[in-house]
Parts: sequence; C-alpha cells; structure tokens
Amino acid sequence: MDQTTPSQLAQYIPVLFLLAAAVGFAGGTLLVSVLLGKFAKSNKAKDAAYECGKDPIGEGGGRFSVKFYLVAMLFILFDIEVVFMYPWAVVYRDLLAEHATRNLVLGSMISFLGILFAGYIYALKKKAFDWKT
Repeated sequence: MDQTTPSQLAQYIPVLFLLAAAVGFAGGTLLVSVLLGKFAKSNKAKDAAYECGKDPIGEGGGRFSVKFYLVAMLFILFDIEVVFMYPWAVVYRDLLAEHATRNLVLGSMISFLGILFAGYIYALKKKAFDWKT
C-alpha cells in the first residue's frame, strides 16, 4: 500500500465528524432548553394545553371510525399500484425490443391490474368506500 492512498477507515472520518456534530447539536439544544426552562416563570395559564385558541375540553384524541382506517389502507394499496406501474411504464419500450419477453411483459402487467381490479370490485361490493354506513 503506497502512502498516497488513504486507508478505508480514514475515509469514514468526515462521516464521524458529521455524526458528532449532529449528536452535539441535538444534545446541546436539549440541554440549553432544560437549563433555560428552569428559570422561566410559569403559572396555571402558561402550563395549560393550547389548541387553536380554545380551551381544551374532553379527551385529547378523538376516536375514528374503522371505515377511516379501511379507506386509508385501500388508498395505500392503490398508491402501491402506481409505484409498481411507473417503473414498468418507463422501461416498457426497452422491454418490447427483446422479442423473447414481449408477451410476458404485457401479460404480467395485465394480470397485476386484473388482480387489483378484482380487489377494487370486491371493496365496492362490500361498500368499503361508503362513508355513511
């Protein structure tokens, strides 16, 4: 090994400096806030929870219907569909250039969309998108 090439561990020194700076900044800001917080004057009005200018009444977190979570999961499912379709659409023309995979490329996407469409129809039949029930 010649003298001009740094060792592999020496290449991580800037990363360690950055890590030390990040930890130091986070710890320093927490320490300063704790130290300054001890000297602050507090009273009942300052210590009360504040939300949009209204007095907090009732529970802190409201309850959501199960329908909300079901629709959220269905939304994520259809977002994942787009995540899979976008790269496929980008390389579709290049994949068609290969004669061996022509039918396989389109068939795999059609089967993927078919399964997804069947799930969508099932969700419609079960009234998963109906908010009123």
